[in-house]
Amino acid sequence: MNHATAPVIVIVAGLGEHTDDHWHTQLAATQPNARTVPPPPGSARMDRHAWVAALDTTLSEITDEVVLVAHSAGVLTVVHWAQHPTRDIRAALLVTPPDFETPLADGYPTTSQLTDHGWNPIPRRRLPFPTILAASTNDPFATRRRVAGMAEAWGSRLLDLGPVGHLDPAAGYGPWPRAGQLIDDLTSTTVHPTTGLHRSHR
Repeated sequence: MNHATAPVIVIVAGLGEHTDDHWHTQLAATQPNARTVPPPPGSARMDRHAWVAALDTTLSEITDEVVLVAHSAGVLTVVHWAQHPTRDIRAALLVTPPDFETPLADGYPTTSQLTDHGWNPIPRRRLPFPTILAASTNDPFATRRRVAGMAEAWGSRLLDLGPVGHLDPAAGYGPWPRAGQLIDDLTSTTVHPTTGLHRSHR
């Protein structure tokens, strides 16, 4: 495998995050090798199967190595896709996943609605590629304890970001330069998802 060529960064956003002021939109604009998974149209936007299909279509169009960068429900899209992956993934940065198995605040979809649209149950199988799960200590969409459980089940390296909310424009982000640093970390040192051994590519 040739690691001299930078991998393609595939960004998987959450359900309503395709805005110019979001950090992953700004990340995509600064990375010439970035692709963003297009959101499913219309009512399909709430459907987990449509999101997984959109991710799979995007990945099928890429022949180079891929690093996934997912935020919010995009993390769950990646995890559901990874239950039956159709290609190899170099690594993934998973940022502030929501807990759709626990009731959200008023104004957001109910647990039963999210289950009906295929999001629940959240897969707990170990992911077949190295991952960093970046977690907030005050995320309104998931408790720190629940996210830590996800990281353990997925075999992710858990990174504590501190009190950053949901790491979205509502929490003041905006630019998040650390995303680029974490992508560099993932692509310079790969942790084998089964053995846990580190392998430097530099």
